[in-house]
Amino acid sequence: MTANTELRTPADPRPSQPSNAVAAYARTNPFMFGLLGALGVLVALGIGSVVGQLATVLVYIGVAVFLALGLDPIVTFIEKKLPRPAAVTIVVAAVVLAFAGVILAIVPLLVEQISNLIKDGPQMIKDFMASDWFKDVSGQFGSTIDDAVQGILGFVQDPNNFLDIGGGVFAVGAGIAGGFTGITIVLILTLYFMASLRSMKHVAARFVPAYQRDTFSSLLEDVSGAVGRYVIGQVSLALVNGILSLIFLSIIGAPVPALLALIAFIGSMIPLVGTLTASIINSLICLFVSPLTALIAIIYYLIYMQIEAYVLSPRIMSKAVAVPGALVVIAAVAGAALGGILGALVAIPVAASIIIIIQKVTFPAQDRKIVPPPVTR
Repeated sequence: MTANTELRTPADPRPSQPSNAVAAYARTNPFMFGLLGALGVLVALGIGSVVGQLATVLVYIGVAVFLALGLDPIVTFIEKKLPRPAAVTIVVAAVVLAFAGVILAIVPLLVEQISNLIKDGPQMIKDFMASDWFKDVSGQFGSTIDDAVQGILGFVQDPNNFLDIGGGVFAVGAGIAGGFTGITIVLILTLYFMASLRSMKHVAARFVPAYQRDTFSSLLEDVSGAVGRYVIGQVSLALVNGILSLIFLSIIGAPVPALLALIAFIGSMIPLVGTLTASIINSLICLFVSPLTALIAIIYYLIYMQIEAYVLSPRIMSKAVAVPGALVVIAAVAGAALGGILGALVAIPVAASIIIIIQKVTFPAQDRKIVPPPVTR
């Protein structure tokens, strides 16, 4: 009786639970409930605002990680004969030299060709308007095309529009400078991520419980390998298209062939629609020379797209990512709708990663048979 009395005495200290009291008060008090809800909304809006302001930085980081995964198979291949630091150094040096070579080789050529295009542009427009093909089209559509051309010429010849044109040129120059800055930042981040990719994977595995760490590490290697093979395959296809475009467009006398080859290279980096879009743009630009040049360019790109679809792509991408054709289309369209060009670039390796996760995690879990415990009597 004495023990029971001591346990029930009011003097016996008991731990207080203020959190439960606050939660109970919030449930019973509408004002407190609304205040806590408003605070949660404000915190969510603050996080969203921070993420929005850091969107460019996050894009840089994502692209750098994507490229680092793409270069990792090359490092792994060189690592078979040399230590990893030496392999990373070789790949870093090759990337830096390639980037510098592209800048030194293409930029002066582009500046020269664009300057020639600006200088010869008025004469090219006059020759284009004096061609029989343009006269036939103008005769079929009446004065609509003539009015449009005269309106463009009147806008260019108006001195009051020089300031607007100058502001647009300045904006384009600022955009180009910002693009080079972004490329430089992505390149630096890619080199850092490539050098520390193994330690990053090790740190990521530490967040997983020890009994699942081996499975997670194996899955992470499979996913990173799929992404790397995809990047190498897509860059290889883009290089083939860019080099062949530069050679062929130079032979047929297309305007600014280096710029058109760069457009072909960038377009081929985008799956499905990239090559077609770049081919249409290059063929339309060839119209400024002559309709025959544009027709030859169209025929060339039609033949090249067939070769790429049925010869080059199956051979290069066969070991890259095993994604069904329907899922490739869905992933590319969905990625472009969500993230534009970058979304389309990463959509297919993301789809391949999801397929790997489903095949190695979801399906084995579903196929695992659970043996019921024996019935005891």
